[in-house]
Amino acid sequence: MKNTLGDLNNHLFEQMERLNDEGLKGEDLKEEISRARAIKDIATGIIDNANLVLQAQKFADDKWDADSEVPKMLKGD
Repeated sequence: MKNTLGDLNNHLFEQMERLNDEGLKGEDLKEEISRARAIKDIATGIIDNANLVLQAQKFADDKWDADSEVPKMLKGD
C-alpha cells in the first residue's frame, strides 16, 4: 500500500472530527487527546521528510553544474 500526503491530510481531518465529538468526555477524551498528540508527532515527521525530499529535488533541478551529484542519502535510490 502506498501512502500519500493526501492520505495524511485525510487522517488529520478524521482525528480532528473525533476530537470535535462533544460526547467524548473523561478518560475517553484524554485517550483521544493522547492519540491526537501521537498522530501529530508522526505527521510532523512525515511532513518534515517530505519537505526534505522536495528541497533535494529543487536543489537537483537548480544546480549549475550538470555533473555534480546530489548526495546519495537524499536521492531516495
